[in-house]
Amino acid sequence: MKRLNTTAAREDFADILNQVAYAGERIILHRRGKNVAAIVTMADLQLLQDLEDRMDNTAADAALLEPGESIPWEQVKKDLDLE
Repeated sequence: MKRLNTTAAREDFADILNQVAYAGERIILHRRGKNVAAIVTMADLQLLQDLEDRMDNTAADAALLEPGESIPWEQVKKDLDLE
C-alpha cells in the first residue's frame, strides 16, 4: 500500500485520484509521521460501510435478546434531555 505525506498528496492530487479510481490502489496519507487518512475506491468504501452496517445489526440483535425491562422512548428522551 502506497504511503504519502499530505504535502506530496496535495501537490499531485489528480494523479493520486487516478491511481485510486482506475488502478484500485489504496493510499495512506500521513502527517508528521502519523497516518491521518486513506484514499480508497468507492467499492472499498461501500464494503466498509456494509461491514459497519452488519456490525450495527449484530449489536442491535444482541441488545434485543438481553433480559430486562424495556425503557419507553419518551423516558429515554427525558433522561437525555432531548425534549
